[in-house]
Amino acid sequence: MIKKSKPKKSIVFNTYWEFAHKRQEVFFNKIKKKNVLTNDKILKKYKFTNAYRASDRVSQFLIQNVIYNKEYSPADLFFRIIIFKTFNKIETWKVLQNTMNDIRWGNYDFKLYDTILTNHMNKGNSIYSGAYIMTSGKSSFGYSKKHRNHLRLIELMMKDALHEKIQNATTLEDVFNQFKDYPTLGDFLAYQYTIDVNYSTLIDFSEMDFVMPGPGAKDGIKKCFVDLGDYQLNDVIKYTCNLQVSEFKRMNINFSDLWGRSLSLIDCQNLFCEVDKYSRVAHPNIKGISGRTRIKQKYNSNNEEINYWYPPKWSLNHKIEKMYEK
Repeated sequence: MIKKSKPKKSIVFNTYWEFAHKRQEVFFNKIKKKNVLTNDKILKKYKFTNAYRASDRVSQFLIQNVIYNKEYSPADLFFRIIIFKTFNKIETWKVLQNTMNDIRWGNYDFKLYDTILTNHMNKGNSIYSGAYIMTSGKSSFGYSKKHRNHLRLIELMMKDALHEKIQNATTLEDVFNQFKDYPTLGDFLAYQYTIDVNYSTLIDFSEMDFVMPGPGAKDGIKKCFVDLGDYQLNDVIKYTCNLQVSEFKRMNINFSDLWGRSLSLIDCQNLFCEVDKYSRVAHPNIKGISGRTRIKQKYNSNNEEINYWYPPKWSLNHKIEKMYEK
């Protein structure tokens, strides 16, 4: 179906491309160890994710330490990904790793995992990332402690051999729908899990095949467009992603991509979320859906260096190695 009425852009749509460029500049300036990462006052003060999702610290840990650190069976690999992403916190993974030595489905025990996580919480530690809110799952599994419900959810996935169903999927959207069939997994989390599994060797779909906007992205889209025309929200993300070359050219922006890899749908989806936050300060009079007016997380420098490394199937790592050799 040909869409006749295109989305009508607001001033924030220009900010979308400016933000992507500036945030990617920060990424490369960190690698080059420059003293000044950015002159943008908003980026200096507040925390924003990378322009490319796979470049974020948590995604890099997932790719390097959870997925590709050694070979695993499909069941063990899937289990590792879902355990890590359920908590989405590097420190929680390390606590489990220190006790289990090797995290895999083959040595999983509910009581042991529950004990490890409960003890860590009792010491005053948070076991979940603050990146997004995880539904408690109490109505589905009955526990008052959220992590116990999530462990039971993972057990259910494993007993259903979800990893095999995903490996037999014919599209990225099919993988998303497989995840969405499970309790507590709405559109946002099902899509995030889909992208995370797609980093691995379990499946290999293009990130341009399918997108599902999260709550933050919906806010960003609302701010970037005064009217969506005939387009649905996922169509708007595709429309935006397909415009990246012409938009950077129009705005005379020399965008530094990811060693030849263009922004994909998941990246553009995330950028809408980040631009929603950025525009709360840059464009305070332009409202989104949620009505939020403040950016909660302040920027704090993390001095732990990342040696960037991406899924081998992306064919980027040899380019990165050459850059580090210079």
